[in-house]
Amino acid sequence: MPQMAPLLWLNLFIMFSITFIMFIVLNYFIKVPTKIEKAPSPLQKMEMHWKW
Repeated sequence: MPQMAPLLWLNLFIMFSITFIMFIVLNYFIKVPTKIEKAPSPLQKMEMHWKW
């Protein structure tokens, strides 16, 4: 079985690296950010009167 020359391994590594980086970049930028909606009403403060 013939062996691959080191230059071919380098080409293969570069090709897979570029493909992997492009996949990561496209997955990062293709997602549409969802708009965070504001809460309908502000939180109400509960006051407690302690009887000691």
